[in-house]
Amino acid sequence: MLLTTMDEPTADEISALAGPAMLEFGTSWCGHCAAAQPLIATALAQHPTVRHFKVEDGPGRRLGRSYRVKLWPTLVFLSNGREATRIVRPSDDGAIDQALAGIEATP
Repeated sequence: MLLTTMDEPTADEISALAGPAMLEFGTSWCGHCAAAQPLIATALAQHPTVRHFKVEDGPGRRLGRSYRVKLWPTLVFLSNGREATRIVRPSDDGAIDQALAGIEATP
């Protein structure tokens, strides 16, 4: 499930999530973000139960700051609203797939 929104979700909304979810922090103009899109799409296709939130990041964006995002894209993998792991600037879909499988397996 891909949710792209102009309104940034709050930290409270994210921490209240049940089940597996992935936050993708980045921007539309970021070259690293664009290069990662096929990798992210391939991995997510194998894990349809994981909710995917694309979060526009940058100065003044509170959610990115709360997760201490420094580089784009940063993928934060959540299990029941808690961070399980993260990948910064993914370079292969295998690492993303492994992280997604890890949060799906967590009760």
